[in-house]
Amino acid sequence: MVGVDGSEGAAAALAWAVEHAPLLDAEVVAVHSMDVTMAMPPPTVAAPPFVVDDALRAGMRDALHEWCAPLREAGVAHRAELYEGNPVGAITQIADKVHADLIVVGRRGRGGFAEMVLGSVAHSLSHHAKTPVVIVPVG
Repeated sequence: MVGVDGSEGAAAALAWAVEHAPLLDAEVVAVHSMDVTMAMPPPTVAAPPFVVDDALRAGMRDALHEWCAPLREAGVAHRAELYEGNPVGAITQIADKVHADLIVVGRRGRGGFAEMVLGSVAHSLSHHAKTPVVIVPVG
């Protein structure tokens, strides 16, 4: 299972999965979770409520399909799953549901001190997932 979000770190995780899945004859489940709390503007009287509608879901499905292109191009068996909610919760729940053998996610690759800091999703998964986690560095 690989977490994807269009970031450089997620692309590195996906590349790792593309390389290793065929060696294990594994199907890759690519997961993206729309965390609407991260997308919401700060609350103000003038701000309309943030709504996840069909158009947003369709756009995210299109993005997820695009992010999975390396899997298709490499002929790796895969499926894509789009969820709403906290990415860590979604990834751990889906990993349990599909009986994933491994969770693969990327980490930030900013250099210096920031290089030592994992992204919040990778960090949380490394502490809370029941499934083994591979955290792939950028570059």
